[in-house]
Amino acid sequence: MSQTASVWLVVLLALVMANMPFISNRLFAVIALKSPKNLAMRLAEMVVWYLLVGALGLYLEQRNGQIAPQGWEFYAITGTLFLTFAFPGFTYRYLFKHRS
Repeated sequence: MSQTASVWLVVLLALVMANMPFISNRLFAVIALKSPKNLAMRLAEMVVWYLLVGALGLYLEQRNGQIAPQGWEFYAITGTLFLTFAFPGFTYRYLFKHRS
């Protein structure tokens, strides 16, 4: 896989996974819960998805060559980018009126 394809794969996966906690009522889109998820559970799930997408990005970077050292700035920017990607799912879940 080329480096450009790896970057786009990680970006698209981050976009999908950032919205997954707000779209699915299941924990990690697999585990059925007895009570509905609250915002804290959704944010915790989003942190786990962020770490998993980051691990995939790290793996793809390592496979293409040497891993570049990252400081706290990198994680602050990617974390806020992940939160920005989650905005459509948050809007759908909490700001739209749903018919019962």
